[in-house]
Amino acid sequence: MRKTLIVVLLSSIALFCLGALLLETQTYLVRRAIDDLVYDNRDHYLPCEKLPDEGEVRRVLAEQQDTVWLIEQVNPGRVGIEVGAPCPGKADLLIWYASHQDRLAIEAILAAATGAGTGDTFFGIPYRLQNQ
Repeated sequence: MRKTLIVVLLSSIALFCLGALLLETQTYLVRRAIDDLVYDNRDHYLPCEKLPDEGEVRRVLAEQQDTVWLIEQVNPGRVGIEVGAPCPGKADLLIWYASHQDRLAIEAILAAATGAGTGDTFFGIPYRLQNQ
């Protein structure tokens, strides 16, 4: 009876861990929480095949210079936006900042500019927020 209870308990723990691992690989819940709460960052977690071509990213960034300027004026010299190239030929935007207050101001600008509330893109381009 005791061996059966141990086997059931260990099987339950293994199934829970497997389910949690599967959930994390699909949603990045733990990673998102750590990025947000510990590092004050935000990532899109998109694989390379879902990122736009680097040329498209550069085109959109050039077209939206007014919004780029607004973001950079949040804290001049301590806030910036640049093309990130995590994969060959593919890109996203990296928006870096110095404080949580800067991040809140940047998110407000993005929400107002794109009309998407707290959307995940800068005029259709995925972006990452990074506290430096």
